[in-house]
Amino acid sequence: MDLYVDVRKSFGDFTCRATFSLTSYRCGVFGPSGSGKSTLMNMIAGLLSPDDGSIHLNGTSLFKSGEGLNLPPEKRRIGIVFQHAHLFPHMNVRKNLFYGHKRTPADERHIDPDQLIAMLQLDQLLDRTISKLSGGERQRVALGRTILACPRLILLDEPLTGLDETLKYQIIPYLQKVFSQFSIPLLFISHSLGEMRLMTEQVVVMKDGIAQQPMATEDLARESLGHGGKGYMNLFTLESAEDAGGLLSYRWGEVELILVKTSHPASGRFALNSRDILLFKKHPEATSARNMLPCIVRRTYETDWLVGVELDCGGQTLIAEVVPPSVEELDIRPGSRIIAVFKASAFIRLY
Repeated sequence: MDLYVDVRKSFGDFTCRATFSLTSYRCGVFGPSGSGKSTLMNMIAGLLSPDDGSIHLNGTSLFKSGEGLNLPPEKRRIGIVFQHAHLFPHMNVRKNLFYGHKRTPADERHIDPDQLIAMLQLDQLLDRTISKLSGGERQRVALGRTILACPRLILLDEPLTGLDETLKYQIIPYLQKVFSQFSIPLLFISHSLGEMRLMTEQVVVMKDGIAQQPMATEDLARESLGHGGKGYMNLFTLESAEDAGGLLSYRWGEVELILVKTSHPASGRFALNSRDILLFKKHPEATSARNMLPCIVRRTYETDWLVGVELDCGGQTLIAEVVPPSVEELDIRPGSRIIAVFKASAFIRLY
């Protein structure tokens, strides 16, 4: 994707200003409510006209105030998946899915409907009425309908807001799989840093109506260390588990991770809170924790009241948070060796 935005829009005392370029296929717009995220999204989609500026997508000009150019939404070929599915209640799932597809020129239809329907697991829902769908099913149908219109870019406007944690983590794998399989660029709009980390690689931060320059999503996450009181979530994709005497053993780069067994499938996406990791100067002689990883300190981060410690664990990155006195007592500094210790039960399964 090659998206260039340079726009300004004012509403009374509020002004939205954005100048940036995005090249990644998985991008996001992050910020709190009222920061200008939706205003920016509506200008890109053509639902709102900027006061001045220009917008270009993959070499095509969508808006140029100096030339009086402002393509209508239907000619921009940008799909939108909103927080609420906005499905047509008088149509069943099949008719909803193919609504945009039938209106797309034949030479621009490059997505196999059957493949997409199977991937979103909508096969058994095609003849069902919208009123009989669950919240997760509605979002999958809305996503499928948007993708079958074969857009050049899809905007996802807070698509997971309002869903409980279980449902949210049921939807995310579908989103990841579909956008990866069909190579469709996405712009994910959200106020949730956790969602942003799972869905994007590059992010534009909106603050008080001003768009900051794009940055790597993980850089944003590490900059946010210590804020919000929840700690940093280390993310893991773990596969090919081996039985370890009532526990599960995984290879994570050059090291081994031990997790508890659950009723869920062994492979998946897991999280570990930075504040659940204990740091030792030497290998502890006795502990109930199953994970004891030798690491090298890369760098430290100053946070509100803790210190973030970035560790190299056999080539993999792990972030821990400790109180400032521990940094001095353990002589934590770049290059020093440390043992990271955490329980097998400390991992949180996301999906």
